[in-house]
Amino acid sequence: MAELNGKPVTLDDLQTLALTNYGHFTSMRMEDGTIRGLSLHLDRLVRDCRVVFGVELDRERTLDHIRKAADGVTGVAGIRVTVFDPALDLARPSDAKNPHVLVNLRSAGALTPPPLTAKTFPFSRDSAEVKHVGIHAQLKLRRDAQLAGFDDAVFVEPDDRVSEGGTWNLGFVDQHGTVVWPDAPALPGTTMLLLQSLDTPKQLTAPVRLADVPTMAAAFATNASIGVRTVSALDDVRFPPDHPVLTALRDAYAGIPGERL
Repeated sequence: MAELNGKPVTLDDLQTLALTNYGHFTSMRMEDGTIRGLSLHLDRLVRDCRVVFGVELDRERTLDHIRKAADGVTGVAGIRVTVFDPALDLARPSDAKNPHVLVNLRSAGALTPPPLTAKTFPFSRDSAEVKHVGIHAQLKLRRDAQLAGFDDAVFVEPDDRVSEGGTWNLGFVDQHGTVVWPDAPALPGTTMLLLQSLDTPKQLTAPVRLADVPTMAAAFATNASIGVRTVSALDDVRFPPDHPVLTALRDAYAGIPGERL
């Protein structure tokens, strides 16, 4: 189901989004009416709206739209909130200053899917700090990775710094058991931010170059849909299917209380 500004969405409402592909979004996982990092998701929507449209998104009204769309939904569900301007003119995007809020509900999979494998590609995502809807390049590289026998893509900057996955943040565990978040342009994911707020395990942010990958003890992916997911291979480097630090991260993440919607 989908609602635009709290009302059932129509085909006409979605034409601009489909044809211009300009806007931003966030995706959340709702469990029994609560969402881990709900405040962070709202912060993202407000922050990205300033960047994409140059206006202030009404935080409380946006939250009301989410609540209305999710009213009566029980169990586990995925919620995507997309912000776009239906009146956007392809020739005059600078005039788009009336963003609307589209809320989609969908089924949600297991919080921790099986381990994934990833192939690296030289790629720098446009406006990496914004969760924008322009994901053609990411999906193209995901497709290329799958055609090469992997599950997904990981991006590498021109200076060989590893940055992020196709639609997820990438983390490593070094030989001392420290969680290492790559210092490179990447989306500040809500799951990553929640994990970084934990007291344990020890964590740091530092450049991770391709040459450093074989020295790592484990690798993992994070986003709101999957939580903490093991990366079992990055190119030809194999990692264990599980690691004590990853188990600790999963347990700690599961223990973070959700915010009531």
